[in-house]
Amino acid sequence: MIEVKDADSDMRLDRWFRQHYPQIRHGELEKMLRKGNIRVDGAKVKSNYRLAVGETIRVPPVANEEEKSDKNVQQRLSADDRAFMESLVIYRDKHVMALNKPFGIAVQGGPKTRRHLDGMLDALAENDERPRLVHRLDRDTGGLLILGRTRKAAAFLSEAFQRHQVQKEYWALCVGMPHPMQGTIDLPVAKKMIRVGEDEQERMVAADGEEARKAFTDYQVVEEAGGKACFMALRPLTGRTHQLRVHCAAMGHPIVGDGKYGGVRAKLEGVSAKMHLACRAMTFPNPAGGRPLNLQAELTGHMATSWKFFNFSKSPEIIWPEVR
Repeated sequence: MIEVKDADSDMRLDRWFRQHYPQIRHGELEKMLRKGNIRVDGAKVKSNYRLAVGETIRVPPVANEEEKSDKNVQQRLSADDRAFMESLVIYRDKHVMALNKPFGIAVQGGPKTRRHLDGMLDALAENDERPRLVHRLDRDTGGLLILGRTRKAAAFLSEAFQRHQVQKEYWALCVGMPHPMQGTIDLPVAKKMIRVGEDEQERMVAADGEEARKAFTDYQVVEEAGGKACFMALRPLTGRTHQLRVHCAAMGHPIVGDGKYGGVRAKLEGVSAKMHLACRAMTFPNPAGGRPLNLQAELTGHMATSWKFFNFSKSPEIIWPEVR
């Protein structure tokens, strides 16, 4: 018997289960609701029932056993894991938390991904409420990751991302030197199966068919390194999967380390072969109201090393034109 907390007020029952018992599939949930195995304040309800503070949800014993297993997983977070997660925090207020995501770690889990940030967010929980993801970064991309500290803040921020109310700035080390040195890339993209050797892989590609979706990226060269490489600032105006990587490769100046889209051209002697792409800054509406929040994440890991190698500025003045 679980009492509904303030953070879950007005949440649909199916969404409550998806958040607290992700191991229960929707079909199984519907079956248990029909049989009355799951009840709210003793009454049978449907999956779209909206919860109120203080109500009691009856969860079947089988789910309770799995919940205990989940709690054991949470308890198995080591002291090093907790210290690691805390070390990533670069901003927090009552509604928002921001992490500086390291390169090489996934934001969410998958079939072959056991260690990921979402699985360790319990380390940052306060008052029995863990931060919630509102967007994602690729495993090989580092930088600014925004979290909602409450359900309402997370819903607000997720909507801001969906409505394109978030201005993002990425930094990348790219091969060569584009001309002109600033502009807008207007190149639609689509997801297709591409043959790579003997295998077929799903990739985003430049496309102009019915399946293509508009994609726009503002770019500007901030500094260059003898024509062999450049420090590129990128502002995605749309949010297509792998958009920045596809656009840079299509310009003929792939992001260093992006073998998937840049192939052998993405290699650069003297620097790490890892992906050189980081989310540097975001400006987004404040869940508490008032002025928008503007947050930044410092370069870390191999990108910090490469910036030192080329003597690139870590705090350049980058001015973007008004969004059209």
